[in-house]
Amino acid sequence: MKLISWNVNGLRAAANKGFTDFFKKEDADIFCIQETKMQEDQIDLTLHAIFQGYHAYWNSAMKKGYSGTAVFTKKEPLKVTYGLGIQEHDQEGRVITLEFEDFYLVNCYTPNSKRELERLNYRTIWEDEMRNYLKKLDKIKPVIYCGDLNVAHNEIDLKNPKTNHHSAGFTDEERGKMTELLNAGFTDSFRYLYPEKEDSYTWWSYMFHAREKNVGWRIDYFIVSKSIEKKIKESRIYADVMGSDHCPIGLEI
Repeated sequence: MKLISWNVNGLRAAANKGFTDFFKKEDADIFCIQETKMQEDQIDLTLHAIFQGYHAYWNSAMKKGYSGTAVFTKKEPLKVTYGLGIQEHDQEGRVITLEFEDFYLVNCYTPNSKRELERLNYRTIWEDEMRNYLKKLDKIKPVIYCGDLNVAHNEIDLKNPKTNHHSAGFTDEERGKMTELLNAGFTDSFRYLYPEKEDSYTWWSYMFHAREKNVGWRIDYFIVSKSIEKKIKESRIYADVMGSDHCPIGLEI
């Protein structure tokens, strides 16, 4: 089974920058998107055409043009739920859960702590609620959790760790929450296969030619229940695929 996840930073914009070609070429069984920045009724004919053959599920933010997630799957799920079931967290279209016969898929766009870390307190609450949610699912059947999780877990996961210890996405609090999640019975698929691989990033600032110089962060993940980690065949970063400030990532399992 082949899965793709991509923060497209606005699906309508990405559609004109190579998204449609990548979507068709990869022909994934499940394709997860974060930061759609649109409502489902804003799909144009071009996008509508490439999504033919897929069951499509959208979770848009209450605020138009902001956040949002979507999942496209060839196989129809048994059940689909939106959000975490907690009103405080479910206004921004950040989570979609699909239940299949053998596993749950959770597509997530984790809140950013923002500059000056103004949303860090909210972020830590979110992380605890998300971990509890994933643990509950994992008691029923294995989980594949993916998306833009807005944290570089270890120093190897960003180009300049020393100067970023107080930056959103690399604070001790955020990194600690990722450690807690992995310790609760989950596996970072990329580090499972490539524990020491350096210069492997999924997001680059639009400033200072960061992508050209590969000054990036690995903040997009496929995380799986530890019970199925041995089924991971490949965990891939498509660093050469343009169209967003993030690149797509893939999982074969």
